[in-house]
Amino acid sequence: MARMSAEERRESVIRAAMSEFSRGGYYGTSTEAIAKRVGVSQPYLFRLFPGKKAIFLAASERCISETIKVFEDASEGLSGEEALHSMADAYMRIIAEDPDRLLMQMQVYVAVAAAERAGDHEFGETVRAGWMRLWESVRTALGADVNETTKFLAYGMLINTLVAMGFPPEHRVWEGFYPSSPRDGRPAE
Repeated sequence: MARMSAEERRESVIRAAMSEFSRGGYYGTSTEAIAKRVGVSQPYLFRLFPGKKAIFLAASERCISETIKVFEDASEGLSGEEALHSMADAYMRIIAEDPDRLLMQMQVYVAVAAAERAGDHEFGETVRAGWMRLWESVRTALGADVNETTKFLAYGMLINTLVAMGFPPEHRVWEGFYPSSPRDGRPAE
């Protein structure tokens, strides 16, 4: 069996961190749990990343970057309402296929709020920069329409909240979602 390079190990740490942080959040996840999931020692983990905060920020950045890529891929060659529908459908697939990513997003927001209250602004600066890249990618896909961008992202945040709270797909809170509904995983007609 071939040994992993440091870059491959770093990648496996980011993936493991996303999974662990999505469940326990920043404050409830130990670096020991991440190291164990990857199959490395904590000292090795800290050779790859200078500390827990760096691991969390790398996982946060990955989460945002992957979501941007999903939106860019979904909207490629489309504009306006077609782009909106395609991005919404792609996001619903993320929720169905990769719930850890959604929970990681929610944990990122909680960690930023807690850090900001404690006077640590690095979390917020880094995450806000990533989120602005996300906002810009959606805005670009929607023809630079700020109102449509705001509405799209507002629906997304509501979806995040409802899924994070555990509302099942058949619950009435999902009625009327536009353009897609998690009720059956298909675009609304």
